[in-house]
Amino acid sequence: MTDLYTWGAVAVIALVTAALRFLPFAIFNGNKKTPAIVEKLGRVLPYAIMGMLVVYCLKGVRFASVSGWVPALIACLVVGILYVWKRNTLISIVSGTVCYMILVQVVF
Repeated sequence: MTDLYTWGAVAVIALVTAALRFLPFAIFNGNKKTPAIVEKLGRVLPYAIMGMLVVYCLKGVRFASVSGWVPALIACLVVGILYVWKRNTLISIVSGTVCYMILVQVVF
C-alpha cells in the first residue's frame, strides 16, 4: 500500500467516526424530547451487551476435563462477587481476567 492510500483510509475512517459521534447531537438537539424507544434502548442494551460478552467468553469452555471449565467458573465467580461487593464493572472484569489467566497459566 502506498502512503497516499494509507492516509486516505485514515481520513475516511476519522470522518465516519466523527460523523457517527456527532449525528445523535444533530438529530436529538436540546429542543426535542428523546423518543421513548431510544430511552428504552439506553436502559436495555448495556445488559444485553454484557450477556453477549459472557456467552462469547464462555463459548470455548470444554467440560471434558476439569482444567477446561474450573478456571472459567472461578473467574466468573470472582467477577460476580466483586461486582456485587464493589459495584464497579471495570474492577470486576479486570480482576476476573487476571484470575483466569493466573489459573490457566500457573495452576491448571
